[in-house]
Amino acid sequence: MSVATSVDGVAPSIWNAAHDVDARRPRSCQTQLGASDTVCGRRAAYILHGVTPTDQPDKRAAILGTYIHHGLLESARTEYGWLVERSVQDDLIRGHVDVVQLDANTAARLPARHRPVIPADVLTVEDVKTKSTYLWDRVVRYGATAAELRQVYLYAGALSEVGFENVPGQRYLARLGPLPIGRIRFRFINRDSGAEHLQEFDFDPQRAAEAQWWVERVRESQSPEDMPRDFHGPGLDAICDYCPFRSLCWPGAAPGVPEQTALIHNDADREQALIEYVQGHELASEGNRIKNFARKKLDQSPPGVYGSNRLSWRGGNDEEKDDVEAMVDLHEIAGIPVPMQPDADRMVKNLKEAGLPIPRRKTGRKTAPVISVGPA
Repeated sequence: MSVATSVDGVAPSIWNAAHDVDARRPRSCQTQLGASDTVCGRRAAYILHGVTPTDQPDKRAAILGTYIHHGLLESARTEYGWLVERSVQDDLIRGHVDVVQLDANTAARLPARHRPVIPADVLTVEDVKTKSTYLWDRVVRYGATAAELRQVYLYAGALSEVGFENVPGQRYLARLGPLPIGRIRFRFINRDSGAEHLQEFDFDPQRAAEAQWWVERVRESQSPEDMPRDFHGPGLDAICDYCPFRSLCWPGAAPGVPEQTALIHNDADREQALIEYVQGHELASEGNRIKNFARKKLDQSPPGVYGSNRLSWRGGNDEEKDDVEAMVDLHEIAGIPVPMQPDADRMVKNLKEAGLPIPRRKTGRKTAPVISVGPA
């Protein structure tokens, strides 16, 4: 065990140790495609084609999620007898499924010491996801993303067709063979508050086949560039911001210029981008019109739960602002000089009223460009 020493009296960051430990985890060292790598088609292709990562994104949030994840699953294993972090592998992917809750019939095929405390009514595959408060409302409203659904269906599909991987420590599980998956469950945990939200639905073999087809399409690609990007790029999607292949996937932009500019090669690309911009503007305008109409209808509605939504109100308090006259009086009482800083807004108004030009000087900075799109 190494001992961290301070440099120039400054203690080393504990995150350096956390990143080093995370880099040595078996999952971090795995070169085979894992179900968690299927978040984006092009990223999955980079991994399958053995491309070396080009970026080292900050992983603090992911590491915190791993710690929470491990602690919760270990508690579920010891208290409930759930099967946690068990490896699965088929011809397409390899990974560790978070939780498998066996039903009574399947559990009866195991030695008594390996049976769950309380069997599930149907065999359930569960995936645990930690989320920030920033994403919590979206999670509660819409549940798992398409990529998260694909991941859990890859696990469940492998279990239903092959069963657990036949490796030391779980050979007794591998002997069960293909499993009768009945339910999929997502357990979302809020990293900030600890809140818990469940999403459950019946296992659908068709959805599992679609997830497997997605991976097969990636495996058939001749190069990573054959696969489309599933997200809009850095600055627009966090998946891209923290991707280990960010620089390779989004090359060509000058420093400070959006990476997406590399997608424009000719006037035809510009024409299409303008069409998309106008479409987006029209959708936003229509969305705001709908929201404003609904807001006015609800103006006198009391707080409460109405169907799938909760209505609450903020504001309505007395507005306050700094009392300049009172501050001047306090300055004089306390013997503090009253600031006499020039009032730029007032001077501009005075010069305009006098018909005099407003002096201007360059600051050395550039204003942000503002797009203007109109009919040709």
